[in-house]
Amino acid sequence: MYKVALTLAAATSLVATNAQAQGQLGTIERGTYVCELPGDAAGAVGIPQPDEGFTIESASRYSSPQGDGTYLRRGDRLIMTSGPRNGDAYEVVGNGFLRKLSNGEPSRLRCIRSGR
Repeated sequence: MYKVALTLAAATSLVATNAQAQGQLGTIERGTYVCELPGDAAGAVGIPQPDEGFTIESASRYSSPQGDGTYLRRGDRLIMTSGPRNGDAYEVVGNGFLRKLSNGEPSRLRCIRSGR
């Protein structure tokens, strides 16, 4: 009986740890996200990438120049789950600030929510 209780406690702890690692479900602020690559000291602060931009329409839908789809936010990760951006992933750096992920690592591309 004692072994069963320990095994059950260990399994419950493992499930709770995995759920926390994936992060809590959430949303990001609605609005238009303008994406850019960093500039340099001699030129512009950022180099616009208009084809990378998108608009968050509702709690789970986005639109982009390529079409519409859905997204999922889990913790500090945002993943486009359908539509033309299916599979694109971003790190939520701050409120209205995302960084596109490439092979699971932050890339140079940043997306910032523009004022309405």
